[in-house]
Amino acid sequence: MENCFIISIAFSVICAISACDSYGDITKVETTGASEKTAKQDGLTAKGVEASKKLAETDLNRMNKYKDIISKVAQAQHIDPAIIAGIISRESRAGAPGLLKNGWGDKGNGFGLMQVDKRYHTPVGAWDSEEHISQSTEILTGFIKKIQKKFPSWSKEQQLKGGISAYNGGEKNVRTYEGMDKGTTGNDYANDAVARAQWFKKHGF
Repeated sequence: MENCFIISIAFSVICAISACDSYGDITKVETTGASEKTAKQDGLTAKGVEASKKLAETDLNRMNKYKDIISKVAQAQHIDPAIIAGIISRESRAGAPGLLKNGWGDKGNGFGLMQVDKRYHTPVGAWDSEEHISQSTEILTGFIKKIQKKFPSWSKEQQLKGGISAYNGGEKNVRTYEGMDKGTTGNDYANDAVARAQWFKKHGF
């Protein structure tokens, strides 16, 4: 019985490690952070990575309410939980009051913490549920895989960033590595989401 327990713990550790590596190391992804437009959401005068960090920090208390769900989904889908947190922060500010109406945002097109677009997907679950985060993460990893096929010569970290950009603008919008955010919301989606994810990685996710 004791040996089974040790094996179970070891398996969990291996799964946790693989979850961080399956789609690349978020801490190694290059990022320029939030645009001036995005930074102004919170009245910040600075832009870039520091602005993204401030935005993420503002969302931390709300994000912590979903930490267990995020971790469970991340382990099941072999992706770093910090990436999910970064996207939740970018999409809904972790459910900040006033941003969502009955779980809906983006003029009634986006649903939930990760803003599943009803024009392309059928949202499932409650807006802040494990089911919702699981569906959204499947959509995200699907885009990462599409970018992996589209740009096989890119590094895993570049493909990861491209997939994050595609989550907002679609894989067709990702044409070059340097210009992947052109056409995304604020023209900074991946750069901002990555910077936020890197901050959450250092703060418990």
